[in-house]
Amino acid sequence: MIHQFGHHVESSKLARRLDAVIDRAIAENRIVGTVVLVAEDGRCVYERTAGWADRTRRTPIALNTIFRLASVTKPILTAAAMRLTETGHIHLNDPVTRWLPDFTPRLDDGSETEILIRHLLSHTAGLSYRFLEPQGSPYHGLNISDGLDQPGLSVDENLRRLASAPLSFRPGTVWRYSLALDVLGAILASALGKGLPDVVSELVTRPLGMTDTGFAVSDPDRLATPYLNSVPVPKVLADGMAVPFGEGAVRFDPSRIFDPLSYPSGGAGMTGTATDVLTFLETIRTGGGGILQPDTVQAMTTDQVGPQAETQGPGWGFGFGWAVLSDPNLAVTPQSKGTIQWGGVYGHNWFVDPARNLSVVAFTNTALEGMCGAFPSQVRDAIYE
Repeated sequence: MIHQFGHHVESSKLARRLDAVIDRAIAENRIVGTVVLVAEDGRCVYERTAGWADRTRRTPIALNTIFRLASVTKPILTAAAMRLTETGHIHLNDPVTRWLPDFTPRLDDGSETEILIRHLLSHTAGLSYRFLEPQGSPYHGLNISDGLDQPGLSVDENLRRLASAPLSFRPGTVWRYSLALDVLGAILASALGKGLPDVVSELVTRPLGMTDTGFAVSDPDRLATPYLNSVPVPKVLADGMAVPFGEGAVRFDPSRIFDPLSYPSGGAGMTGTATDVLTFLETIRTGGGGILQPDTVQAMTTDQVGPQAETQGPGWGFGFGWAVLSDPNLAVTPQSKGTIQWGGVYGHNWFVDPARNLSVVAFTNTALEGMCGAFPSQVRDAIYE
């Protein structure tokens, strides 16, 4: 029983189950290193670091190891945006062109349409990701960056390319994971008249004391080396590698984070620690802390698109910033209805089960096992067992 964690015996049972999952994933060479944190009722009931931050140098993973966050960036950026809706700087029903006059992608037939900020937040804007598009699509032809590659690329240039591609559908009608948060990042910068890193720092990370989380690496010596699943062992993920995913492939340039000219990608551009991200998730779970009003968090954790979107498979809808579990039976998961969850393509997964006062962060430095391999579901099942 989850509710018995306070008793030492239950904590130790949980530890035994999770230790077994982690040890096996490392022994089977599915992951190189990991940090797994479980908080219940605001207390950390499990904390484990295992494996290597850098295998060649024999640098062990530590609690303060810094990871390239990829899409773990999105919830943080979303919180900054929602804060600005509270202060009246932006509104959910603002057209994107209010802030980015040149961002006017059209439908396939050439007709104009209107994208609203709420469409960006819920991934219903009609945009897509290059890694989701078939070879030969405009996303490939225009060399659109997913925010993980092309070091030195400016946000203006990537948005120009993105606006040249036809929309996949009329905004507000369909859910499709996309570069929407990169567009939103440019809006936040425009609304406050300062760089996105400063906006996110002022609104989210600094107030929460997330000192190691930002669009640059706070301490390069603590940055985990990224790996790619490979047989017999994961190999170092190097610039220019394309990792098959679904119908397409994700293109990685890990050096992107070190080029100060790389645009701050609102969907994929941050680095940070597992402990910082747990602090953020606990802030959301408990109603917004010092950064957001409870009713704002309520809107963020409410399904905005419907479970038919299957954002993490059957039974999952999407709020603002993350998937929302609408039907646990359909999803075949022990998590409670209302659980929020997402991941990051460098090898991360997290979820918050508000009904059980539970926040879980499972970061690895191994793509894609740590995001969508067996590891995250094994961690989840060990917690609920």
